Amino acid sequence: MAVWAAWAALGLLAVVLVSFYVSWRAGRLDRLHTRLETAWAALDAALSRRAAVVQEFSAGPWVEPASAVLLADAAGAARRAGDAGASGAERELAESDLSRTLRAVLEEPGLAAACPGGQAALREVEAAAKRVLLARRFHNDAVAHTRQARSRRLVRVLRLAGGAPLPEFFEIDDEPPRIPGSFGAL
Repeated sequence: MAVWAAWAALGLLAVVLVSFYVSWRAGRLDRLHTRLETAWAALDAALSRRAAVVQEFSAGPWVEPASAVLLADAAGAARRAGDAGASGAERELAESDLSRTLRAVLEEPGLAAACPGGQAALREVEAAAKRVLLARRFHNDAVAHTRQARSRRLVRVLRLAGGAPLPEFFEIDDEPPRIPGSFGAL
């Protein structure tokens, strides 16, 4: 009888330990999904802010008309892709186009000297571009950690992720412009 009670106690202890481990794993997965949602919200805000700042910069008198049209069109396309709930690929393409247009226009030699009244706006564009770079890195880092946690056998077998879709990386050309002669060339 004592042997049976010892085995029952050992079995009960194993069930309790496995339950705690599964509960911890589910809680960790939940925290990773929350971190992912927060990182996406920060990235979305940074992308929207960059598009708004670029549109505001392009409307200034310090940008030549052809460059202003290019910047405004690229920023408008990026805003529409973000506002309309476009597919991930469409938004990635629009945001990459905005990055390339920014570099093409803002990396022209003498731009910083040519827009003395627009130095504050130019610095704001630089800062917004840098925030996008950082926000995308944080988002993709959160995606990598979440995908790694969800690839564990226990998570898949017990379906601890529920019906949540597998998170996707946000891959864009987000290299900020290097503005010659500016105050904080990135």
